[in-house]
Amino acid sequence: MSMQDPIADMLTRIRNAHQRSHPDVTMPASKLKASVAKVLHDEGYIGGFSVNDEVKSSLTVELKYYEGKPVIEEITRISKPSLRLYVGTDDLPKVRNGLGVAIISTSRGVMTDRAARAAGIGGEVLCTVF
Repeated sequence: MSMQDPIADMLTRIRNAHQRSHPDVTMPASKLKASVAKVLHDEGYIGGFSVNDEVKSSLTVELKYYEGKPVIEEITRISKPSLRLYVGTDDLPKVRNGLGVAIISTSRGVMTDRAARAAGIGGEVLCTVF
């Protein structure tokens, strides 16, 4: 069975692993998933990530906890294959008044809403993290 939405699968695996307090989670890798993981790492939501390029490449995400609670309180998929959400520079979302992060896929790569706003470009809103 083929996977319809690999980004939603990635976010669900992270969410489920946090609920069970796993130290890390492994999933099939792709360039887009690695880019999303890099943004999450740069923003401090995950401890790290690695891509294993064997027969089937896999992405391992090291989850981050603070005082026994997950750092990621909420991670939500916004743009879906059935309903894509593209926004311009003026319409970039602010997650909880700037406390959270929206991950945007732009023509210059995957970045946060703050970086896209600073660069003056819009794109597809992949997900929001708080």
